[in-house]
Parts: sequence; C-alpha cells; structure tokens
Amino acid sequence: MALLRSSFQDYSEEHPRKLIPELCKQFYNLGWVTGTGGGISIKLDDEIYIAPSGVQKERILPDDLFIQNIDGDDLQLPPDYKKWPGREFRCTHLEMIKGIYDHELGRYLRFDEELIVPIIENTPFEKDLEQRMEHAMKEYPGSSAVLVRRHGVYVWGHTWQKAKAMAECYDYLFSLTVEMKKLGLDPNDIPKYYRSNK
Repeated sequence: MALLRSSFQDYSEEHPRKLIPELCKQFYNLGWVTGTGGGISIKLDDEIYIAPSGVQKERILPDDLFIQNIDGDDLQLPPDYKKWPGREFRCTHLEMIKGIYDHELGRYLRFDEELIVPIIENTPFEKDLEQRMEHAMKEYPGSSAVLVRRHGVYVWGHTWQKAKAMAECYDYLFSLTVEMKKLGLDPNDIPKYYRSNK
C-alpha cells in the first residue's frame, strides 16, 4: 500500500490525484461538505478523476480516486481492499451493531448477531435506483439500510432521530470493517472466545 501511495509523490500539486483530496479536505473544513456527502471531479487531458462516494471527504487519499474516460468507462479503480465484494455487507461481534434496528425482528440487534446490509449497483441517475432499492428492501425486510456501490448508503428508521443514530452506527461499522480488512481480519468471523464458550 505504501508503494502505491508513494508513486504519487512525483505528481505536481495541481495533478488531480493530489488536488482532489486537498480540495475535499478544504471543503470539509469550510463546512461545504459533511460526512461522506459531496463530490468533486477534474478532467485532465482525456481522463476524468472522480472522488469516491460514501467516503469521509476529509480523509480521501490519492489512490481512492476513480479514473474514467469521457465515455464513462473505468480506466482505474481504487485498490480492491477498498471495495466490498459481493451483494451483501456482513459483520458480527462488533459493538455498534446493537444500534441497528431489525424491522423483521421488531427489535435492535445484539452486538453478537450478524448484521447484513444488501449492496446494489449504482445507476447513472438516482431516480433509476428505485427498482433496485425496492427489490433489496423486499429481499431483506429486516434491513434498515441499503448500500449503493460507488454512491453511498440509504438509511431509514421510525423517526428521523432513529434514522440519524443508525446512520452514525452504520458509518462506524463500515469504516471499522474496512480497517479490519486492511489488517487481514474478517469482520464476519466470530472471535475464539465466543466460539469456545458456546
């Protein structure tokens, strides 16, 4: 990972790989973007550099960017460890799982239960997500969220306060599990202590 990041050191400060993370950090500090919202892209020659969605804007790094051509074809993507594979996000035995309400069970999950969040693919226009969202919500009736790959997350609750609290829990869990994966830890693995005391 360090080798990849160091390869950008030779780029000028005006290169999109360096400029986009710097601008995102400035926009965050000015309050122009919050949390994982907002975005920026810069065209350089025939390439378009795009800040990722669903990432804390003040923490974006040069290798987090997407690069596409003018036709929208992907030329370069962030490293694989930054992309969650498959159709589901899963984790267990993490403290903030207990802040997530399961609509099918009619209660909040315990930290030692498995949290499953469906992942759907993004569409060019947000309005076109409706059918995919509806399908995910029917397939996962207990879920309080749907992750949209390369876009962000939709969270809902019985009140705006509950939805806000769950959004904060989801954000924590998503960030934590990405860090766990980078360290080679499986966020869906049950710790030895709990396996041996069943």
